[in-house]
Amino acid sequence: MAAFMRGARAPFLLLRPALGSAAGRRGVRALKRSPVRVLPSVAQAREELRRVVPGPSKKPRDQAGWESKAPKAAAAKEEKKVPERKEAELCFEKAQSGDKRLSKVVTLAKSRSFRERHGKILLEGRRLITDALAAGAVPQTLFFSAIEHLKELPVDKLKGASLVKVKFEDLKTWSDVITSQGVIGIFSRPDHAKMAYPEVQREHALPLSLICDNIRDPGNMGTLLRSAAGAGCSRVLLLKGCVDAWEPKVLRAGMGAHFRLSILSDLDWGVLPSYLLPESCVHVADCSQAQATPAVAENAASHGWVSRPYNLKAKPGLQDWDRDLDGSEDERQEPGRLEVQPYSEPWMEGPATAVVIGGETHGVSTEARQLAQSTGGKRLVIPVVPGVDSLNCAMAASILLFEGKRQMKLSEAGRNPVSGIWQNY
Repeated sequence: MAAFMRGARAPFLLLRPALGSAAGRRGVRALKRSPVRVLPSVAQAREELRRVVPGPSKKPRDQAGWESKAPKAAAAKEEKKVPERKEAELCFEKAQSGDKRLSKVVTLAKSRSFRERHGKILLEGRRLITDALAAGAVPQTLFFSAIEHLKELPVDKLKGASLVKVKFEDLKTWSDVITSQGVIGIFSRPDHAKMAYPEVQREHALPLSLICDNIRDPGNMGTLLRSAAGAGCSRVLLLKGCVDAWEPKVLRAGMGAHFRLSILSDLDWGVLPSYLLPESCVHVADCSQAQATPAVAENAASHGWVSRPYNLKAKPGLQDWDRDLDGSEDERQEPGRLEVQPYSEPWMEGPATAVVIGGETHGVSTEARQLAQSTGGKRLVIPVVPGVDSLNCAMAASILLFEGKRQMKLSEAGRNPVSGIWQNY
């Protein structure tokens, strides 16, 4: 065999030059080719994988790492979505540059004619808006500068309102306060018959109606309403000529009193008795210089609320009530005089009571004194030292309200409210 190979080597060497031919080139390419690789079937590949990876715990590194990071990434993504969902539920819009809705609405809402014609009011600040929503006031549009200010309000009661996010600089420009609280609301003008005022317990309630006659100063009106709410007063009646109770300055001075008791505005004297409690006795407030007896006070010149009729001129056909003081007129021309008594003597004896407070400039009107006379009311004198013309109308109203409450408490306890007047006050 070895001899045969040795013999065959020579012919093979002789054929090498012939490799340059086409047949030679094909032979060389055939020798260089790789053998065909037979791939396993899908079933065989799965079986092989199961043998290499015995259990689900041993997974490829990249797959196990992806699955371990996936829950953490999903949880972080879910945490980021929570506040976005809450904000989306509010459905607020962001005011674009040049949006003048805030300036237009605030300017119109500050006009009394606009408020009365369209039945809208403006409320500013978290506390005032919260009190209004709790009492059942209906919000229409709410402007706020930050989502945090909006979350401080009862969100469930804002679903029907348009929520607009504006810049804090814009709110500060149109705000009536030095430091804006970042939220301004436009509400429907409250209807006292539809409001849900906080219930006042019987021991704290005061069966007294406060009648405002020509109260024109917003600060005095707001303070007066605040005192009425603090005393547990049943209602406040505003006659024509008074400042609008829903003016922004009155609302700020009232500190939420508007949403704690009934306020009826723009009333005429002719319809006023129908809004009083049944069998009400109407008294008028007076502020005179300190006198020794009611008789002397009756002859003294009146000050403050009863200085003269509200129009400063005597109307034809009406009594000149200032002449009651000196008794110069014939009693035949006057049906009767309004009895005068110190405010500290009992005047809360009837089933219901009303007190008329007049403005500091024009005083109690003639119609007020006529109403007091027709109901058997009196002229309650708050004495002041000589040289002082009058007290602030809101301060005088507070004195009478809490004096009436003191008398009512003493009457319920079976004590004479006159004796020991300054005891347990």
